[in-house]
Amino acid sequence: MTKDGIRIYEPGDFAGMHAAGKVAAQILDDIAPMIEVGRTTAEIDAEITRLVGVYESTSATIGYKGYEHASCISVNHVVCHGIPSDKKLKDGDILNIDVTVIVDGWYGDTSRMYVAGKLPRKAERLIEVTHDSLMIGIEAVKPGNTFGDIGHAIQTYVESNRMSVVRDFCGHGLGRVFHAPPNVLHYGRPGTGPVLEEGMFFTIEPMVNLGRPETKVLGDDWTAVTRDKSLSAQFEHSVGVTADGVEIFTLSPGGLFHPTYQQ
Repeated sequence: MTKDGIRIYEPGDFAGMHAAGKVAAQILDDIAPMIEVGRTTAEIDAEITRLVGVYESTSATIGYKGYEHASCISVNHVVCHGIPSDKKLKDGDILNIDVTVIVDGWYGDTSRMYVAGKLPRKAERLIEVTHDSLMIGIEAVKPGNTFGDIGHAIQTYVESNRMSVVRDFCGHGLGRVFHAPPNVLHYGRPGTGPVLEEGMFFTIEPMVNLGRPETKVLGDDWTAVTRDKSLSAQFEHSVGVTADGVEIFTLSPGGLFHPTYQQ
């Protein structure tokens, strides 16, 4: 069943999404000790690829539109879709790692921030605001609210902290497919967009820049960077609308979703 082109899932489908989300989140927990100065993002991706198999899941990104890796790893001013490489992490680098797995036909999609070495103060504040904006957006998820309410909550919080929300990329519906309607914008006006209904599954994944919101995609046709080379951060959860609120499918089993656990 669909509403506004958005699929409405059955109550029994939540279990499948929780199972897929848990695997994706567990993989991001497992790689946390690897994030250190001198490590390459290719080494991290190789371990993610191995873990996808360990957990008897399938990578949703390997082979997707020709992409060859089990993760996107976006460092510093890379906004999203960073390609793992042999470049070594330096002290103070911040990075977003995004993983999507398929478990029994269900898609689990999540990303979070990490730091190599000592976290610089301005990066720490960016990460804090980005994380909190995601959670504020999730708080707006309940039947009767709109997708504009989610975007407005995120945008208002980010801009009140004198940072900017990326507009060129957004969250998306998912479930038994990787990307589906709706586009989940991280900015907007209250009361606009489709109305949230029980059984909708989608990601919320704000990308926040210390500088201006504009981005550009590099010649590899994947890597998106900030135009002004300012730092960027992102956090992502997959969620489902319940009868009276929201369930997060991609909670960290070890409580490692926010990098301050490293402090």
